[in-house]
Amino acid sequence: MTGIDQRVASAPSEVSTPQRKHVRRKLRLLAHLAEGLITCALLFWWVRLETKQRLIQRWSRKLLALFRVSLVVHGEPVAGKDLAGSMLVSNHVSWIDIYAINSWYPPRFVAKSEIRSWPIIGWLCAQTGVLFVERARKRDAHRIMHVIADAMRSGDVICVFPEGTTSDGLQLLPFHANLFQAPVSAGAPIRPLALRYRIAETGELTTIPAYIGDLSMMDTINAMLNGPPLVVEVFVGPAVAPEMDRRGLAAHSHDAVAALIDRAG
Repeated sequence: MTGIDQRVASAPSEVSTPQRKHVRRKLRLLAHLAEGLITCALLFWWVRLETKQRLIQRWSRKLLALFRVSLVVHGEPVAGKDLAGSMLVSNHVSWIDIYAINSWYPPRFVAKSEIRSWPIIGWLCAQTGVLFVERARKRDAHRIMHVIADAMRSGDVICVFPEGTTSDGLQLLPFHANLFQAPVSAGAPIRPLALRYRIAETGELTTIPAYIGDLSMMDTINAMLNGPPLVVEVFVGPAVAPEMDRRGLAAHSHDAVAALIDRAG
């Protein structure tokens, strides 16, 4: 009976250990979020763009580390001057895609206007230069095309997810052509990107970070915190010149991103 009693007594402690780890990880995430809020509030209004980008990159890399996600970049090394005035076009798996790309190079993202109303996250997005668009309003879509084109003419790097929604990361959805009018108007090059998530230990592709279906953002956060360490791969393709109309450019960019995904295996 003594041995049985000891095993029963130790069971609650064993069960609660993962729970305690999970709580500690969430507390570290909250502290990191608070650090981001303070940085934006105190520094972003007066520091230079290059400094702001370094702060965003450092904060994003730490966020990935808190989720135990390692970043691996494939492709020829690309400097900021190589990306200036271009549009990055990527497949879309999860909200954490933004921080994976930021960890490589922080661009200005284009996002749906609903995100602006999200508590804390919406304010952080606005402070980091996100361009919001009301996709349901054709007039606003026309406005944002001019804003994006002007931003690229000024040398800004813009990033879009032209699938218009997230996928499980194992397939590439069709691209919406509307966003491609901006690089056509600005004469700006397209730079295709592809994101893949893998289990770090085995290299197996995974849908753990996928923000799809009825899953909430908290569901994906819990899945990553409770799951195994991951690797996010960013595949960077060669620039595509905008020597076609928006539909042709959308189709060409889709093929370029699909080729990067196929190369990833």
